Parts: sequence; structure tokens; C-alpha cells
Amino acid sequence: MKWAHDLLIEYSKGKKELQRMKVQLKKDDREVEKQINSMIDSMTFAINWMETGRDPDSHRGIDKKSIYHKQFFESIDVIPDITDQLYDIDSKQLYMTSEEKSILADIFTSWSLKERHCYIEHVVNNKSLQTIANDLNIGKSTVQKYIERAKNKVNNKVL
Repeated sequence: MKWAHDLLIEYSKGKKELQRMKVQLKKDDREVEKQINSMIDSMTFAINWMETGRDPDSHRGIDKKSIYHKQFFESIDVIPDITDQLYDIDSKQLYMTSEEKSILADIFTSWSLKERHCYIEHVVNNKSLQTIANDLNIGKSTVQKYIERAKNKVNNKVL
């Protein structure tokens, strides 16, 4: 699932770069501006598709964001215990009940892409807020807000 997350980040960076190029254009470059606008539209379409898991132009039916993620997380039978892996203690696996899987799926799908990325990088991979901010090209305080939101969502689901 990390590849999808990485692809989404790459598309977002590419879209920002195209927007910067558009701002730097001279006023008489109408053809180039049209091409850049077309590329920005295509990138936006692809990003929306990846985030929602459905065709952004299709307005039929119920749009349930991250439905594929929820189905994936609910189908998990075994999860490696992260704390054991971090401290390299005997690598055992944690078996979960269907209720626990459902709660975990609800937590993961309630997070936005950035909340998930920031939380996992900070809590699991022990990256500093500044390192995460540099990786995502956002402010350190923004990273802190994403992590706080993710923690609040965990507390709301668990407590």
C-alpha cells in the first residue's frame, strides 16, 4: 500500500511544480499556458481518483472515500507487532479479533493521507517533525497538527 501513497505524493509534487511553471510564464505564452493547464487538470483528476478510489467524473452512486483501504484493513488476519520489530525482540505476530480489525480499519480510514503519513513516520519510524516537514515540503507546525488530529481520531475510536 506504500506504493500508492508514494505515487500520490509524487503526483501532488508534480502538480505543484506545474502550477509554479504557470505562474512564471510570460503573458504572451498562451499555447504553453493551455498545455500546462491541461496537465494540471489531468494531475488533479488522477489525484482525486487515487484519493477516493473511484472516477471523479462519475456522480452516480454513493461515494465512500477510501472504501478500498477499509476493505483491505478489515481483511487483515495477522499484523506484525511494531514494538517487537523496533526493538528487535523475538519477532512474534499479533492476532486480532474481527472487532479489533474493524476498529483498526476505522482508525486507518478516518485518517487523511497526510495524517497517516505524518503519524506513521513520527510514531513508528521515529522521524522528527522537522524531517517529516522537509520530506513533505510543509511547515513543522502543520506536521504537528496532522499528528494531533490523527491521535485525536485514535482516541475517539478507542476510548
